[in-house]
Amino acid sequence: MFTGIVEGVGKIQKISKNTKNRSDIQMTVDLGKHAKGLKIGQSVALNGVCLTATKLSKSSCIFEMIEETTKKTDLGNLKVGGIVNIERSLKAGDRLEGHFVLGHVDGVGTIKKILKKPKEVQVWFEIPKNLSKYVVKKGSIAMDGISLTVVDIKKNLAYVSLIPHTIEITSFRTKKIGDKINIETDILGKYILK
Repeated sequence: MFTGIVEGVGKIQKISKNTKNRSDIQMTVDLGKHAKGLKIGQSVALNGVCLTATKLSKSSCIFEMIEETTKKTDLGNLKVGGIVNIERSLKAGDRLEGHFVLGHVDGVGTIKKILKKPKEVQVWFEIPKNLSKYVVKKGSIAMDGISLTVVDIKKNLAYVSLIPHTIEITSFRTKKIGDKINIETDILGKYILK
């Protein structure tokens, strides 16, 4: 389990097809200081996708992804040299400062508009049709693993506002119009609707 409070970014060092038939793709990420204390088998959210650490070497970690992961998220479009948001899994007793995030991405949205204002950046994104019933004004949403609040919704578009700190420490500093983003809607809303 995660909270959507991103700890920083990591750099993708290598992406390769797995030849050992264990998974489809291996991705090596330099986690920097966020690798400290990480053990094989533990979960790390990369751009909001819960992945398992399968091999460690200093600050680098290998994550394996199956076809379902690369098809249902934006991780299949990542390139070597790109950056990903990092959040280590929640420990019992930690503060819950964002919202409940499972790392189970519901779909991929597209950034449609970015408005830079003096104290915030508004990011408008297209909501996939199958997720629109779960996205509510003033509700929680995780975008590339970042816990955010939906400010407003107009038809199939919604927007969130990011403060300068969020832009500075996440991959949103590199985002542009047309970029894809992993979306995980609020788990509480899913259960209520069910």
